[in-house]
Amino acid sequence: MHEAIRFILNGEDVTLGDFGPTETLLDYLRLRRRLTGTKEGCAEGDCGACTVLVGRLTELGLRYESVNACIRFLGSLHGTHVVTVEHLAGDDGTLHPVQQAMVDCHGSQCGFCTPGFVMSLYGLWLSNAAPTRADIESALQGNLCRCTGYEPIVKAAEQVSANRPSALFDPLERDRTEIMAKLWSIRSEMETIVVKKDGAHSIVPASVSALTDILAEEPDATIVAGATDVGLWVTKQMRHLDPVIFINHLTELQSIVSDETGIAIGAGVSYTQALDTLSDELPAFGRLIDRIGGQQVRNMGTIGGNIANGSPIGDTPPALIVLGAELTLRTHAGRRTVPLEDFFLAYGKQDRLPGEFVEKVFVPRPAEDGHFAVYKVSKRRDEDISALCGAFSLMLDGDGKVENIRIAFGGMAATPKRARHVEEALLGKTWSWGVISAVRDIFDEDYTPLTDWRATAAYRSLAAKNLLTRFFLETAGQPQELRRFELEEA
Repeated sequence: MHEAIRFILNGEDVTLGDFGPTETLLDYLRLRRRLTGTKEGCAEGDCGACTVLVGRLTELGLRYESVNACIRFLGSLHGTHVVTVEHLAGDDGTLHPVQQAMVDCHGSQCGFCTPGFVMSLYGLWLSNAAPTRADIESALQGNLCRCTGYEPIVKAAEQVSANRPSALFDPLERDRTEIMAKLWSIRSEMETIVVKKDGAHSIVPASVSALTDILAEEPDATIVAGATDVGLWVTKQMRHLDPVIFINHLTELQSIVSDETGIAIGAGVSYTQALDTLSDELPAFGRLIDRIGGQQVRNMGTIGGNIANGSPIGDTPPALIVLGAELTLRTHAGRRTVPLEDFFLAYGKQDRLPGEFVEKVFVPRPAEDGHFAVYKVSKRRDEDISALCGAFSLMLDGDGKVENIRIAFGGMAATPKRARHVEEALLGKTWSWGVISAVRDIFDEDYTPLTDWRATAAYRSLAAKNLLTRFFLETAGQPQELRRFELEEA
C-alpha cells in the first residue's frame, strides 16, 4: 500500500502525499504552486475559467481532455498529466499558435476568462485537425465570456486550425513518447493508495476487486468518479467528506461494448467516451449527451455516476428507463442485477446495499421498427440543468395500434419515474391525434411536480403533455426539432 499519488504537472514529476480528500486541483495550482493562470470563477464547473487539460492513458494511447479544476479533486489525478496554460508558450516566450490566434483575432478583452478559453481551444487543437464551426462551439460550451460575444474566439479557433505549424513546436506533441512512458510506469506499479491528512482519508484502489474489499470495510465512503456533482457538495455546500474513494482510473469500469443484444456501459464510462457509440446506436440519446453540461463536464462526468447519484433531474435515467436498462450492482460478496426503474426508491434513496456500487448498466437493443426519443427542456440549450427531461419508447402493431409504450420523466417527481397511467391509457389504442389529445391530462395522475427556480409546477405539467404531442408528431413524420445544422443553414 502506498501513501502518495503520482502525476505529471506540466513538465514536472509530482509525488504528493499531503492533501485532504476534498482539496481541489484549482486550489493546489493557485495556492501551492502559484500557477495563477488557472482562475476561479463560479467554483461549480460552469464558467470554464479554471479549465486545464488532463492527459490519461486509454486503449487508443494518450488522450488529453479539458476539465474543470475547480471541482476536480487531487485524489483523482494519480497516473495523469496535468497541463496548465503556463505550459503552452515556448521557453523563449513565443506564444503557442492557439494563444497567438487569440491575440490576432482580438479574442480577449478583460482577460479573466481567456486562459480557460485557450485551454479549451488547445484541447480541440490537439484532438481535431479540421474542426467545423459546430465542433468549435461544442468545445466552447463550457466556457463563458462577458465581453467578446464569442465570435472573435471562434475566429481564433478557425485561424489556428487552418494554419497548423510543425507539431514539434507543441510541448505535448514533442514530449508525447516520454510522457506516455512515465504514465505507463506509474500504472505498472499501481497499488492501493491511502493518503491521510488531518484524520481524513483519500483512497485510490488498485483494482475493482480492491474497491470491493475497501467498501466492505468502509460502506459509507463517498465514491468519486467525475465529481461533477460531488464537487459542488464541497464547493457550494461546504460538506465534509471522509473517506473518499477515487475510481476514475479504474479501466475495468470504463468499457463500452455493443453487440446484437444491446450496449453494456461500464459505470466509469464518461459521457465523452459514450458519445460516439450512443450516437451511432441510439441517435436521440447521443443528442442528449451533447447537451449535458459543457465539454469539461462531459469529459469528467460518468453515466454510472449520473445513475448512482439518484438525482430526480439526472438526464440519463429517463432515457435508460424507457429502453429497459438493467443495472449490475456489486459488493465484496458478489453481483446482482436490477431493472433501473426499480433502483430509485425515494428522493435521495436508491436500492443499494451497504458496500454496494454500480458496476455497469446494460441497455437492450430496441426493435428496429420501434420509436425512441428523449427531450431535454432547459432555460438555455447548452450547459444547463434540466427543468424536465422526458423519454418515450413506442412499438406499434401491424394495425397501427400501441403494442408497447414506455414513458419516463425526470424533474417531475422525487425520482425519475414512469407515467404508468398514461401508458395504460394508450396501450391497445390506435396511435392517432384523437387518442393523444384524450390522454394528455392523465399525466396529472402520474406526476405532481414542484415549483422551483428552474420552472413552475404548471410549466412542467404542460411541457410534459406537449412533449407527448411532439413525440406523436415526430412518429407521424412531422419533425419538430430544429437541429444545429438547420439553424446554421437558416
